Amino acid sequence: MRRMNFQLEIIGFTIQGCMRAQAAGAHRIELCDNEAAGGTTPSHGFIKTARQKLSIPLYPIIRPRPGNFIYSEDEIEIMKADILRCKVLGCDGVVLGILDEHGHVDKESCARLIGLAYPMEVTFHRAFDAVPDPAQSLEDLICLGCERVLTSGGKATAAEGAAHIAALVKQADGRIIIMPGSGIRAANILNIAKKTGATEFHSSAKIFLESGHRYNAFLPASVAQNVGVDEAEVKSMIEILSSHPG
Repeated sequence: MRRMNFQLEIIGFTIQGCMRAQAAGAHRIELCDNEAAGGTTPSHGFIKTARQKLSIPLYPIIRPRPGNFIYSEDEIEIMKADILRCKVLGCDGVVLGILDEHGHVDKESCARLIGLAYPMEVTFHRAFDAVPDPAQSLEDLICLGCERVLTSGGKATAAEGAAHIAALVKQADGRIIIMPGSGIRAANILNIAKKTGATEFHSSAKIFLESGHRYNAFLPASVAQNVGVDEAEVKSMIEILSSHPG
């Protein structure tokens, strides 16, 4: 029996996390800053260093600020500049998501950024989970030429949204990759794979590490922690997917 070609994408919030994820067998890194806000565009230095040190595909997120996914023209210009920077630095793709005032995919703005990103690939992030008509939005993203969609199936976690994700995988029919994400760990990845029929998965494999910083009473306790990647968790997910025939 031929095994499926499963892939695991890991979020990299630090260069150390990126390196640990790669060492553990991750297939791709989504590079992000600002973990507490759900991820924003990483700095030039972070992207450059990650590209120099990683041999696996690198996809920085293009998100100029936290909050909603409706952007002004000035913010679109910032996103364009960041996409060009990723292209110059040799990234393999970018991750973005723009909605219009009604919550639908902003096809015009997305088309501009996707065209600018070429030949880098584009993943549409979990802004997709906020759209009112996922089936139509999926067709819009296919027409726009996105490579994949990251989604939790409109729920808080991919496990909760598995049935909806399965419907999206069926609708996509190989025209675009449907990548479940949110709350995916070794304990549930096989069940999500079986329920959805997806072949790519997105996880933070997050772990909080003590930074060793001796902070004073005027600084928050969070200063003493860094967000890291749990290598053992990544390895476990890879092993589970490798043993799943699909």
